[in-house]
Amino acid sequence: MRITNDAAMQALGSYRRGRMLFLGLGTGLGSAMIIDGVLEPMELAHLPYRKGRTYEDYVGRGGLERLGKKRWRRHVADVAERLQAALEADDVVVGGGNAKLLKTLPAGVRRGDNANAFLGGLRLWDDRRAHADGVRAHDAHGRRSRGLGRERG
Repeated sequence: MRITNDAAMQALGSYRRGRMLFLGLGTGLGSAMIIDGVLEPMELAHLPYRKGRTYEDYVGRGGLERLGKKRWRRHVADVAERLQAALEADDVVVGGGNAKLLKTLPAGVRRGDNANAFLGGLRLWDDRRAHADGVRAHDAHGRRSRGLGRERG
């Protein structure tokens, strides 16, 4: 059995290579980081951001309702840029149900697709195809795999 959250599934499905940060905009703020093929689900949502509130308070559904779309979009861009810099991410993917509300994205940020969660689920279960670049994240016991070869076909 393998257990993970929706942000981690979408991150796995969106991963290409290097250091990727996934930010899921929905009810709250989901987050996961993949570094060289190793997935790390995160809880960045609860870190302090502004005025005694958290990242989630600004970019989750509550922030959208409280701030309105225009101000919410500015905070999403600010949060993505801050976390990209802090975590030294090569690639940032913004997904989740509210990602469709974004008109533009900061440099180095791309929009994810909820359908990537299905690919992430397949990659989670198929150690031979754990990631788009052929890197296997974990063996059957949860240890990092040394198998870095590409799969045929």
